Amino acid sequence: MPFVRQLSLKVFILLACAAFNAAAQSPVPTDMDDPRIVRVQLPRVVVVAEAEAESDHVVQGPFLPDLQGVKINAGKKTTIIDLDALPKIHAGNYRLALIQTPSLVLSEESTPLLSIGYRGLEPHRAQYTQVLKDGIPIHADQFGYPEAYYVPPLETVDRIEFIRGGGSLMYGPQPGGALNYVTHRPSTDRAFGGAATHTFGADSTWSNFTYIDGTSDRLGYYAYYNHRETDGTRRANSDVDLDAGQVKLALDAEGPTRWFATLESYREAHGEPGGLTLTRGPNDVNYNVDRDASSRQFDRFELDRDAATLTLEQDLDAGQFSARAWAVDYTRHSRRQRGGGFGSVPVGANAATNDIETQQFDSFGIEGRYRRDWGIDGQHTLAVGSQFFTSDSPRTDARGASADARNGLLRIASQRDLDYTSVFAENLFRVGRLSLTPGVRIESYEQSVETQFVNPASAPRRRSEANTVALFGLGASWDIGDRSRLYFNASESYRPVIFTESVPNSTTTVVAGDLNEGTSWQADLGYRTQASGLVFDTSLFYMAFEDKVGGAGTVTDPIRNIGKIEYRGFEASTQYDLFQLGNGDRTRQLNALLNLTVLDAEITRDAAAARLGNAPQFAPDYFVRLGLVYGHRDDRKLGLFGTFVDDSFADDANSSNRLMPAYQVWDLTAEWRLGSSRWILLGGVYNLFDEKYYSRIRNDGIDPAPGRNAYFGFRGEF
Repeated sequence: MPFVRQLSLKVFILLACAAFNAAAQSPVPTDMDDPRIVRVQLPRVVVVAEAEAESDHVVQGPFLPDLQGVKINAGKKTTIIDLDALPKIHAGNYRLALIQTPSLVLSEESTPLLSIGYRGLEPHRAQYTQVLKDGIPIHADQFGYPEAYYVPPLETVDRIEFIRGGGSLMYGPQPGGALNYVTHRPSTDRAFGGAATHTFGADSTWSNFTYIDGTSDRLGYYAYYNHRETDGTRRANSDVDLDAGQVKLALDAEGPTRWFATLESYREAHGEPGGLTLTRGPNDVNYNVDRDASSRQFDRFELDRDAATLTLEQDLDAGQFSARAWAVDYTRHSRRQRGGGFGSVPVGANAATNDIETQQFDSFGIEGRYRRDWGIDGQHTLAVGSQFFTSDSPRTDARGASADARNGLLRIASQRDLDYTSVFAENLFRVGRLSLTPGVRIESYEQSVETQFVNPASAPRRRSEANTVALFGLGASWDIGDRSRLYFNASESYRPVIFTESVPNSTTTVVAGDLNEGTSWQADLGYRTQASGLVFDTSLFYMAFEDKVGGAGTVTDPIRNIGKIEYRGFEASTQYDLFQLGNGDRTRQLNALLNLTVLDAEITRDAAAARLGNAPQFAPDYFVRLGLVYGHRDDRKLGLFGTFVDDSFADDANSSNRLMPAYQVWDLTAEWRLGSSRWILLGGVYNLFDEKYYSRIRNDGIDPAPGRNAYFGFRGEF
């Protein structure tokens, strides 16, 4: 199997390079050598016009345009997270990366892995949100294992596009919306350039990001290398070592036919120091005594990912066509000592062994999208598309003979396979100031799981499922003047049963009969405006989620469809340039940011009645993000940011040991260019007032957030 996986990836890379090379060598029509043609030098004429639709790459904030390449955004609640509007973010701090948007709840941890929830949906590895990179899904497996262990380095991200759940029907079925990382493309105004950034922080933290890019004739290139290492904030076993690199080639990047080919590699390894507890038993590691302590000394996690992509964008007379193909080789490996409990040190005979888990994901996908403007003067727009995705995902579980064993006796072997096809379409109808965008998405998938229990031997478990689901949505907007708008969107979504729910990876896990996929529908009703330095967006939202899979897998609390959860609330997002008050110096800005979410979430129906009336996990009553950012041209930036989050629970049962108290955190960051040179100084203090808090609790205990830590660095451009 490893040989087949490597061969398939290499074949895809060769085909992608061959297609790219063929396009590069295609003849370009020219008459330069025809002696019959008389050439006359005409005076230069510059024509400036407002584009009806922006390309998929060139987008102005703070909201996505109604038409964007092959996509329709009219009638949807959208946000552009502009990372360039902030001082450079050190060490992938998502608390700052998300400061410009409500809706998203961050579950912080001390590793490079990411956990983001949406309006009360569980955040673990962003598994309820469709996570994309340049429009391509980056979950380990879109349906069987929808966890985003990999995300691109923030230094290579131009912006993050966020489309709320009710408007994300064209990107996937997940109820938590679509989060799309749009990465940098090659510069077209130079043949060679680049920059190197080095930052240093507490706990022996060092981060380097170096890139080169440029365009020569028709061919552009962008390549980067990223390295990050740290000893971590915990007493032991919280170190991180990360290496990532990418090469992106662009052919005719500004022409009507654009080709992009990307090869990337990502390697990351870190320790898992384990959770803490609030109790004081003989083996407990108490949070209040030492929040930097570790309860696990040998638990380790490794992630290897290689990917190749090929993208075509074609401008047409009345629209655009795009196609993407990708192949990914993805390995998740973990080693965890046995014998531990919630916030306690492993003890007993089991502590002399460990569990070794390896999951492989070999996937291939292809997607095509087409947009056509039609009607009088092209006021209406049709967008259609289709995606095919397949994955081959073997898994092995072994038992090591020591607490830190890297190999062991095979106990369980699983084979998981998924074939998925979707077809989607929507049409924007414009009538005066009113626009309507109905949409439909048809999902068809076949999933199979077969698990062999080797040691101790037990009968294998198998489950195959095939399903076709139709989802519908409607967006509407009413323009009030030139820069203000009322909008409404309502859409359906669903979540298929994942691999470990379909066939649990344990003979002792109890499943209450056949499981149904979770289904939901949600709606946003809002108002937004943008004028004279002010950006304002506010909305009411509602989501009903039925048949969500939950439960602990025990006899008293089996894995089951738990009933119905309702999420309702209010959001407000505003940004204002305070220097606009005096209509003063346009070279300076002082932007005030405020993002607020008020949430009322409740389990309104439970098959076992045990959780009826509880708040679902990771659903605080409010979370607020605010900031003040000073900028002077592109030479200086200074930012002060605050994050305020209310109490919440880390489980649906609202257990006392899963309560996460409210907290507030402040961060101070800055960057400063030295005169007119190409050198920029970077620095800041995260958790400025040393708040003691945690926003993540797992089965092994409380994961404390880092305390106050400072960093400094520099960036050299060439």
